[in-house]
Amino acid sequence: MICPGCWKNGKGGIGHGGLRIECIRIGGVEIPNHKRVEYSLQYIHGIGRNRSRQILLDLSFDNKVTKDLSEEEVITLRKEVTKYMIEGDLKRFNRVAIERMKEIRCYKGIRHKLGLPVRGQRTKNNCRTLKGKRASVAKKKSASSSDE
Repeated sequence: MICPGCWKNGKGGIGHGGLRIECIRIGGVEIPNHKRVEYSLQYIHGIGRNRSRQILLDLSFDNKVTKDLSEEEVITLRKEVTKYMIEGDLKRFNRVAIERMKEIRCYKGIRHKLGLPVRGQRTKNNCRTLKGKRASVAKKKSASSSDE
């Protein structure tokens, strides 16, 4: 429970100690404070290892711990990240592309619709994630037992 005295004192936070957990919010995602910026940026959907390194190179930032960033650095980092398609926009773009493939009934669209692997993987042994649980097939009775 939040202590009302902490709010009156302006400390904020949880409990009597006034513990404040602040995260930097970039691109609608709270990135962790205790990691280096290169790895913290990867928590944003659409930013991977190469893109986070490229962002740091473009801004000529040192790869320091996220909590050590100054306000100006955070603002410039936010501006740089908004140049890329991330989070909701990227997910929407991918969903629309898949729907388009299903609509025009291309090979990839048909595979998506059937819930099978799209990129040429084998289906005889693997791809259980897409195909679902194995359906048990009843064994055929031998010919000698049906003669009786």
